[in-house]
Amino acid sequence: MIACSVVALALVIERMMQLRASRVAPAMLVEEVLGVTRTSLPGNDVVVKLADNSVLGGVLAAGLHSVIAEPRISEPALRQSFENAGRKAVHGLERYLNTLGTIAAAAPLLGLLGTVVGMIEIFGSQAPSGSSGGGDPQALAHGISIALYNTAFGLIVAIPALMFYRYFRGRVDEFQMELEIAAERMVPHLMRFAVKT
Repeated sequence: MIACSVVALALVIERMMQLRASRVAPAMLVEEVLGVTRTSLPGNDVVVKLADNSVLGGVLAAGLHSVIAEPRISEPALRQSFENAGRKAVHGLERYLNTLGTIAAAAPLLGLLGTVVGMIEIFGSQAPSGSSGGGDPQALAHGISIALYNTAFGLIVAIPALMFYRYFRGRVDEFQMELEIAAERMVPHLMRFAVKT
């Protein structure tokens, strides 16, 4: 349980850092790219710098790179390029979320397992001795209360892990929508530069 809590805390901190809007989808990035490409396509160094800017920058750079590399690109091919880059970006945004979700699901079960093992030990140690007919009820009650700490600790780990898992899933979904909207805006804009065959 301690390992689960440490891993969950580390994952929450890491995802908090990585799923910031400034790292994924800066507010005015699409407008800046549209402005820079209003009259002509940028050079390769500008596209590389855009790709390093953020996750959204990487998706936009993939579309720009496709048009620069293949001047006769068709609209479906450009859309496919954006879609492939978007899938890769979303996969990166979802990193470690399955692990966090697994901890949220497994922690209560691990706590319950600890409680059950503790109860088995308690009942085993309370075997009847001699002819008196049973063990000490106060010791039994104290042992049960100690065994239930495992379940409580499992829930203490699971509840925040589940809350953060749901929060991060929502953030990834929001960013995915932003990436899709940005790509949809860029396709007709970039198709102006494609050579008509």
